[in-house]
Formats: sequence, C-alpha cells, structure tokens
Amino acid sequence: MGHHFLGLWIVFFGVIATRVLSKTNAPDVSALNVMYTSLNSPSQLSGWQSSGGDPCGDSWEGIKCSGSSVTEINLSNLGLSGSMGYQLSSLTSVTYFDLSKNNIKGEIPYQLPPNAQYIDLSENGFTNNVPYSFSQMTDLEYLNLAHNQLNGQLSDMFGKLTKLKELDLSSNSLTGNLPQSFGKLSSLIKLHLQDNKFTGPINVLANLPLDDLNVEDNDFSGWIPEELKGIRKLKTGGNSWSSGTAPPSPPGENSSVHRKVNDDGIKSLVTGLTIAGIALGVLVLLVIIISLFSRKSSRHSSHFFDEERFSQQKSFSPASQELPKDLRSDICKDYKDLRSSSTSIDIMPFQKSPSIGGRPALSSGKQSFSESEFVNRLNAGRSMSIHASSFLLGDLQAATANFASGRLLGQGSTGRVYRAKYADGKVLAVKKIDSSLFRGGRPEEFSEIVANISKLHHQNIAELVGYCSEQGHNMLIHEYFRNGSLHNFLHMSDEYSRPLTWNTRVRIALGTARAIEYLHEVCSPSLIHKNIKSSNILLDAELNPRLSDCGLGTFHQRTSQNLGVGYNAPECTRPLAYTLKSDVYSFGVVMLELLTGRMPFDSSKPKVEQCLVLWATPQLHDNEALENIADPALRGLYPPKSVSRFADIIALCVQREPEFRPAMSEVVQALVRLVQRSSMNKRGDLGGSRQLDDYDY
Repeated sequence: MGHHFLGLWIVFFGVIATRVLSKTNAPDVSALNVMYTSLNSPSQLSGWQSSGGDPCGDSWEGIKCSGSSVTEINLSNLGLSGSMGYQLSSLTSVTYFDLSKNNIKGEIPYQLPPNAQYIDLSENGFTNNVPYSFSQMTDLEYLNLAHNQLNGQLSDMFGKLTKLKELDLSSNSLTGNLPQSFGKLSSLIKLHLQDNKFTGPINVLANLPLDDLNVEDNDFSGWIPEELKGIRKLKTGGNSWSSGTAPPSPPGENSSVHRKVNDDGIKSLVTGLTIAGIALGVLVLLVIIISLFSRKSSRHSSHFFDEERFSQQKSFSPASQELPKDLRSDICKDYKDLRSSSTSIDIMPFQKSPSIGGRPALSSGKQSFSESEFVNRLNAGRSMSIHASSFLLGDLQAATANFASGRLLGQGSTGRVYRAKYADGKVLAVKKIDSSLFRGGRPEEFSEIVANISKLHHQNIAELVGYCSEQGHNMLIHEYFRNGSLHNFLHMSDEYSRPLTWNTRVRIALGTARAIEYLHEVCSPSLIHKNIKSSNILLDAELNPRLSDCGLGTFHQRTSQNLGVGYNAPECTRPLAYTLKSDVYSFGVVMLELLTGRMPFDSSKPKVEQCLVLWATPQLHDNEALENIADPALRGLYPPKSVSRFADIIALCVQREPEFRPAMSEVVQALVRLVQRSSMNKRGDLGGSRQLDDYDY
C-alpha cells in the first residue's frame, strides 16, 4: 500500500516538474497569442489561446519545442485565414515555419522568425512585394513564396543568403530584372521563377550551382547562358529569347572560367589572340606615323597647347567620363526627382594659374576664388564647381543685428541659427557652428564640410546657399522657411490654431523619408544624418518638408548631446555607435510625433507616459488604443486604416534591434503604398475643413 502511494506521488511530482520545465518563454507565448488573434482565432488550432498559455507544455497544434523555446511552427493546409501577426521576430528559436496552403492574405510581414532555416508561405493570398527583411535571414536554406499574389520588382536583398538551397517565387506577378544579388546565392540548387512578369536577361544565374531551374512564362530576353544549358532540370519556354549566336561575354565577364574548354577551343583562343596582337601592332604603328607627321606640320606653340589640353582632358574632361578615384567615391548621384535647377554637378577642367606657381586651381564661371584662402582650400584638388556662395562676416553681422537674441531661430548641439534680413527684403537662415567643435581639428575641415554639403541636391533637403569662414567664425547659410520647423507646428503652437491634417502629416513623413533614403542609398558613400528630429525638419510655404543639418554628422561624434532625449536609438550609448539603422529609429520617433502630437520626452506627463516610444509602442497594433493616442488636434478627421498602417511602419522603425529595422527604401515604399491605398490628394491640407468622404477606405 505504501509503495502504491509512493508511486502515485512520484508520478504526480513528475507531471508537475515536467510542466514547470516546459513553461514556454514569454516572448514566444506573446508572439503566438498575437498570431492566433490575427488568424481570426481559428477553432482548428487546438490548444491555442489569445493570451497566455504554455505552447510547449500543452502541445499546441503544429508547435514543436526544444526545452522552453518554440522551434517549429507547421500549420500547413488547415484552412486558416486572416494575417500572421506582427510579433514573429520574437520567435528567435524557430527554424521551421510553414503556413502553406491556407487562405492567409495581406502583406507578408517584415517581422519573421529571424533565424529560420525553412519558410514555406506558398499557396496563400499574400499581396504586395517580398519584404526586405529576408535579406537579414542568413540561416535560410529553403524559401517558398509560390502561388500568391506578390507583385513589384524584387529588391537587391539576396547578397547574404549564401546558405539558401531552394527558392520558389513561381506563379506570382513579380516584375523587372532579376536582382544582381542573385549571383551571390552560392548554395542555390533549385530556383523556380515561372509564371511571373520578369524581364531582361538571366545572365546573373550563369555561375550558380543550379540543378533545377524553371524560368518559363515570363518576359525574359537575351540569350540563355551556355553555363545553364547543362542543368539536369531546365525549363525556359514562354519567353522572348534572342535567336542566333550569342555575342561574346563583355570584358570582365569571362564565363569560360566556369566551364570546361577543350583543346580545339584553346587553340582557337591562341590563334585569335595572335591575330589581335598583330592588328594592334599595325594600328599603333599607324598612329605613331600620323602623330609624327602632324607634329612636323604644326607650329611649335600650338604643339604645347594641344599637349597640355590633352593631358587635362585625359584626367578630368567630362567627355572622358573619368574622374579621379577619390572624387568619384563621394559624389552624390543625381536623384530621379531632383528639381531641374539642381540635377547636374558641374565638372570643370583644371587650369594652371601663374598666381600660385603652376599649382592646379579650379576654374569657375561664377566668381574668382583667389581672394580667399578658405576658398582656395575648398577647391584645392577638386574638379567640381561649388554652388554655394561666399558671404562676408560684416554683411552677416549687419543682417542679423550682430547676431542679436531677437534674431535667434533655434539652438542645437552644433550651434545656433539666426534669421538674417537684408535691405532688399531677402531673408536667410544662418547657422553659426560652435567654434569649440573645431578645436584640435584640421584647418581644412570646414571647407571639406561645405564642399560635401554643396553636393546634396534633393527636393526634401534644405540646400546650402552659402558659407562664411572669417575670424574664427564658421557659418552655413540656408534658405529661410517662414513656416519654421515641424517641432514648432506640432508642439509650440496652440492645439487648434495651426493644425496639420492627416494628409499633410503623411506627406511630411514621406518627404522626410525620401530625403533620408537619398542620404543613405543614393549618396556614395552613404551619409548617416545622426540628428534626425522634428526641429530639423523645416516646412516650406506649402508645408513640404526640408530636412536640415545634413552633412554635419562628423560633429555628432564630438558632442555628448547628440540628439534630444527620446530620439536616440537604444544602441547609441556612444556617438561612434551610430549607423544607418539609428537614423531609421530616429525617423520612427518623428513619425510617432506626427501620429500623437506628443514630444519624444515630456517630463510634464505621468512617469509611464514621459518617454513617447515606451508609452506608444505597445498600443500601435491596437485599433482602439490608436484612437486614444492619435493627436487630439486631428479632431478625429482621419481614415482609421491609414492610421493603422502608419502605426505599423512606426513599429518597424523603432524596434530595439537595429537589424530588424527596415532600410529607408523599404520605409519609403511602405509610405507610398499607404498614400496610394488612401487615395490621398493635396487639396485643403492646411486647416480643418477636410471631410472623411475624401478618403477611400
């Protein structure tokens, strides 16, 4: 009898111990709770709950665990609908994720299990594009997104997916050329792209270790590379392939490295090289003869002039399209939506100037630079004309009433900004950079900053008008915007006196995002702003945003202030920790300001509400909560779906882990989709007369 009770006690405590040991990690439970609710709480998912529970201990349908961590989610072919939720990035131990053959709709979320090796989302109703977050899933070996309604062009996101073995994007509506990063899928064995709208050549696939390739029924063109013709499973029908013999590979793309060459081929190659060498020798001889004859028949003076001009053109002529390497590396390329007045960068050949002993000096059609040592430093060794003008200190002192406090527009971590008013009515903004930031620096540092800022041309960036460097003062002059900053509009005016409508707020967010995208992804090398906040977003007469303080990131490595409280990303515990993703976080905080009308940090609020990110983030995916946190100045005049999508973008940007934040190009795309869906227009953006009828739900 005693042994019987002892056995029961052992079994009882064993069950209790098992349940305690199998208690699932809280982040995993929360992510599955959200997923269950987003899938419309389906009854077929036995054991699942909308809050709490123990997926590992209670054996939820389709869930497998290792210890207290969820490792597999297999919900294939269960008739599920709805969406996948927004917390999947919390499932850090999940390696197998299969929701195929269901009726799940909407976008594939940016947040996916970050360490997944196997993902199958095929045969659902997913729309829009393939999210860029796949680019960070470096353990991925299998990805199947076939038979959905995905569209648009693939981003260049595959460069880090070197473990990917199988990729299936078939039966969607994907368009455009194949991304160049496909060429880095060094483990790819199976690739199915059939039944899409892809265009262009498929040469990027030539050197992959493919064994199974299907590109049928697209709009591909060009020739099928020889390297692909030996693939065991190859399907290429239904495309616009070119007929006839394929042209030779361009220089630098020697495809023969990756295929066998027989003896006859080698002999042909040697013969061809021999013939080419003889032809080249004859050509060089003819050039020498013609050159000698021309020199004998020309005058001595013109010979030296031509030689000098040839030397200049060889190094710096626009016609040669060759710039010095150190210059080419940091020119911001023309942006597709630049204003016509600033779409080109003037490239000027160097001329020898007797006044400086034959050293190269920049020729400019605008003004003579010989009067200022600063401008000589600015242009030394460069072949670009600077669009910014030089201002005299005395003139700026007169225009700002000797930098009077009454002319002060604002003060930041790098200096003060003053309003300069001239007799002819012209008004400019003068940023007087704190002289302490130059202590211990190089004397040419400010000239380099001016040169770099003058290259930035974008319709949403406050362009540099001029500069001044005299008597230890270093100043940047910009256009003056009478509407001030976004910070002033949101936080410094009466709640109802100058309201920003919802359309205007979205437009400000999109314009600012495009400016940051330009700095991050158009400029080469990329520029980290390091000071994105609402006080640095100026508003023009039509309330379009102009991002200021661009190109001053170097100063934020020397000041302990950096951004205002509430804008800094969690990883930015020291200035050198700033990255492109830190800018994304700061932009997310600005979007929170636009949504809520609150400052990033407000000590007048109750303690739990003082930090905007901490207070607002948990409410971003709750539609009822969004109504409560939306800016009261909006007076409820906004489309709920648009606000909800806006909040989703914010949630992506302000994630604690930098690697899970999207690139700015992805943020721009998301905001563009939001605008397109809401059918927004620009009528009546300022004021309170908007009607909800104007919105398309």
